Formats: sequence, structure tokens, C-alpha cells
Amino acid sequence: MTDEMLISIERAERVFGGGKTLFGRQLPAVHAVQDVTIDVRKGETLGIVGESGCGKSTLARMLTGLDRPTGGSITFQGLDLAEEARKNPKALARRVQYVFQDPVSSLNPRKKIRDVLEAPLIHLLGLSRAERAKRLETLMDAVNLAPEFLDRYPHEFSGGQAQRIGIARALAANPEVIVLDEPVSALDVSVQAQVLNILDDLKARFGLTYIFISHDLSVVETISDRVAVMYFGRIVELGGRDAVFSRTLHPYTRLLLNSAPAPGKTAVSGGDRDAELPDPYNPPRGCAFAARCSEAAEICATTVPPVEAKHGRDTAHQTACHHPLMERTS
Repeated sequence: MTDEMLISIERAERVFGGGKTLFGRQLPAVHAVQDVTIDVRKGETLGIVGESGCGKSTLARMLTGLDRPTGGSITFQGLDLAEEARKNPKALARRVQYVFQDPVSSLNPRKKIRDVLEAPLIHLLGLSRAERAKRLETLMDAVNLAPEFLDRYPHEFSGGQAQRIGIARALAANPEVIVLDEPVSALDVSVQAQVLNILDDLKARFGLTYIFISHDLSVVETISDRVAVMYFGRIVELGGRDAVFSRTLHPYTRLLLNSAPAPGKTAVSGGDRDAELPDPYNPPRGCAFAARCSEAAEICATTVPPVEAKHGRDTAHQTACHHPLMERTS
């Protein structure tokens, strides 16, 4: 990992809905991502973790140009990513690739693996037949699959094998960044370990930068250099992996850690208070986690806390909390 900033996200937001009908009736709007600011450094693995519905996948789609932010900006080495996706999608696809959550359904069932992997080689890189054959050999070797698998169909593979093919497809265009959206959540634990080891090897071999999205804390802790914790569309804690996991600052991060199952441990399924998740159509004025937080005070119900370092601590370890935890209590 270097200090060079590859992707800069500045106060990005994504709103779905809103506007008015033909008869002037206001339509409801949902803020899927709100005021997200974060930089991605060249060569790092940034883990993004949070509950389902917290905005992780929406952020991933914006990072790959599949969706446009409705506010703020996302730049890739100074270029506006949304504009690049509109004006020159092929150039963006050569730099940023996506690995999907469901490995089998992300592959065209009517095409052989050879055709799936050759598509980016033809349309993005313009390689000749001989160059494609050599590149296919390299890709299959990189993800530990036998060359004869190229002439099979997706339904003939296990979930782990299909995900390795998805990773090979992402690698085909020689990208600089790969966004991995829950890439191992559908796999058995033993297969997860195999895929994570492959990802680690590929990162070193091809000089990749990863944005790794997951709800599984153990997976994020294993693979990430830095971790961003999301809740209700916002970043609530950001810092180095060791800092976030051993010196937790935000009560929501503590809740996630306590909720993770472990042998001999009783998992926590709710919050410190009995409360429902916030209504996305009627979001709270202040901190979205306040109703579930045992540390909440009056200010939490009225004022959204900014993401910042607290009390002279590590400036790279930041949290959005009016009353952060000063030591890990989980």
C-alpha cells in the first residue's frame, strides 16, 4: 500500500425516488448513501462493512460507474467517475471491475466459460486470437482452475469454482481496482478461505487495489488494511483494521462485534435497547443509531455527528459519534 490516492469520494450521496407526479403529489425519497467521504489508496484493501440495507452495494455500484451519485463526487485519479462512465465506459471498465455476490447467476448460462472470459479481451483490450489464448491460460492459472474448464458451462461448476471464474473475468481487462461485493458470502467456510487466499495472491501478483464489501466481520478483518463501517447510508467509523477491531469507537461497531457468532459465545441480535431500524422514508433528525444506543444523549437525537478523530487519538481512526467509546468494551 502507498500514500497515493487512487479514488476520492467527497460527500457522495444517492437518493432513490423523490420528485413529483404529473398531478403535483410529492413522491417519497430514500437516501441510500449519505455524505460519504473516504479516499482509497493505491495498493490497499478497503473493507466496507455493515448490516444489509446500509448502502454498501449502492456505494459499490457508484464506484464502478453502474450508478450515478445524486450529490457529491467520486473521482478516479482526478477524473470524475460518473462522467467517465457516461462518456467513455470502456475506458472506465479497463480500470475498475466488479465481482458480484452470486457467482453462478452473474455468469451467462448460455455461454461457455471461454466466451465469458474472452468478451472483455475482445471488447475492452482488442486482443488477437493468439493473444487471447495466451491470456486465457494466464487467467485460469491465476485462479487455480484447469484449462479444460474453459469449454464448460456455468451450471457445471460449484459456487467456489464459479466465483473464481467471476474473479478471472474481472482480471481479464487488467484493471487497477476491483470492487468485490460480498464475494464469499454464498460460499462454505472452507471455500471462503480458498477464495480469500487467491485474492491475496492476485493482489500481490497484479498490483491490485481492492474495495471489499461484506457483512461478515471475520472476513473483513482477515483481508482488509483499512475498514469503513456503514450504518443507514453513512460512515460511522473509519480506520486501520487493527484500530477498528481492537479499539472500537462507535457503539454500532461494538454491536456488530458482539453479534458475530463464536464458539461458547452468546451472540447479540439486537441493540442495547429494544428498537426498530430507522424508517428510510422518515429518517431521524440526529444520529440514526441513537434509538438503539445505550450511550445516546439528547444531542444524539437532534444533531448528526461528523466523522472525525476523537480526543487527540489516532487521526486516521475516526468515528461519527458524540460519545465515542474510549476503549473496546465488546
